[in-house]
Amino acid sequence: MGTVMGEDLEEGVFGLVARAFAGAGLDGEGAVVVSAREGGFRRAVNACRAHPRVAVLTGPGAGPAELGRELHPQTPRSFVVCEDLGGPDERVVHVRPAEATTRPWREPQVVIVHDPRWRGEPSGWLVSGRPGPGGWAPPEEGFEGGGRVPGAAARALVLARLGPGLGDLVWDIGSGGGAVGVECARLGAAVVAVGGDGEACELVRRNVRAHGTRLAVARGEVPQVLAHLPDPDAVFVGEGDPAVVEACVRRSPRAIATILDGAAGLDPLREALRDGGYRVEAVRLTAAREGAGEPDAVLVVSGTIR
Repeated sequence: MGTVMGEDLEEGVFGLVARAFAGAGLDGEGAVVVSAREGGFRRAVNACRAHPRVAVLTGPGAGPAELGRELHPQTPRSFVVCEDLGGPDERVVHVRPAEATTRPWREPQVVIVHDPRWRGEPSGWLVSGRPGPGGWAPPEEGFEGGGRVPGAAARALVLARLGPGLGDLVWDIGSGGGAVGVECARLGAAVVAVGGDGEACELVRRNVRAHGTRLAVARGEVPQVLAHLPDPDAVFVGEGDPAVVEACVRRSPRAIATILDGAAGLDPLREALRDGGYRVEAVRLTAAREGAGEPDAVLVVSGTIR
């Protein structure tokens, strides 16, 4: 029938999901369908963080209790737990994530994880999920950031190196109003934007609202606050601080990227990445729209797991 999050779908899965939504009294249009089975649990959780309505195919060790522990309290969602759909012991239960961690369950088949505030969007030709954005790396004028928003060309290269998508979790640390994080969220990834104070966090929220996307915001001092975040798949570090990069390396994301204003901080950054087992690339980038003055060059530095 198809593939959901890397797992071949057995016959009848979409019927099972349709029955789950019908029993829950929810519209399944535009919902994402993922599988938490056979090693897919972490990516399924990230899909639940990123999207407002997700049907999760469950399995041993990857059911409502485990989902609740991962999502509560950082991700405000409601659960609908579906057991024995179409069978004599069919049960459809609406619960909060915290409650899901303590209740006994009888081999649930599907858990619908949804934001009750979401009213749905027409999905048209797409059976499951939502189409990606029509473009990325818009001009920096589209973001608030107090002059710290990375330029469009630098953002485009950062996105190419991070490779964000459905099932990924991206940390955006100090990118200037969360511009990189907003773009990663538009490409389907779950995102945590880290701000050092209330003003920085509110700036991120304004950009999130302006671009019609969603992400989580964590307030705290870096790198200390990172210890409380779930493991990332990719990380953007806005100001290229080697100490922050070292803290990120210890969590072993597949990719880390940052932007430097010049080569002065390149050597310690390169060393931190290489010591963590990353292959390092540094690209000097100069880009400006026609008619603009000569721009200053920036260095986009990235590390990928060897």
